[in-house]
Amino acid sequence: MFERNFGASKSLTFHILTVVANLKQISNTFLHIEKYRYICQMILKLATEIGKCLSNQTRVQIMEWLKDPKKNFHTHESLRNFDDGVCVTDIKDKSGLSQSTISTYLTNMEKCGLLIMTRHGKYSYLKRNETLIKEYSDFLK
Repeated sequence: MFERNFGASKSLTFHILTVVANLKQISNTFLHIEKYRYICQMILKLATEIGKCLSNQTRVQIMEWLKDPKKNFHTHESLRNFDDGVCVTDIKDKSGLSQSTISTYLTNMEKCGLLIMTRHGKYSYLKRNETLIKEYSDFLK
């Protein structure tokens, strides 16, 4: 009788270990799905924020200007090139908007990733984030 109970106990232990292993697989699969869902939600949230930024005609116009800075702006006296982008002051002057309005627009565009800011001394320069723009365009296809 002792052997039969021991055998049953061994079988039960094996069964429990099998169930635990299966639960771990299910748990890992669930975590993978949750991570994927989280990533999808983040991508959708970012795409929505980019869409909001681009729903303003002036912001779209700024993106167009920054697409070809040599054509639309003069080089800033301190850099003499557009490698780091266009001076925020030049964007403000070209837009004709107030400092507070253009600052809000550009800050929102930078926060959602459309623009990359580089500082040189007291000047801030902005350029388009071509990688994100391509990813956004691909997302919309």
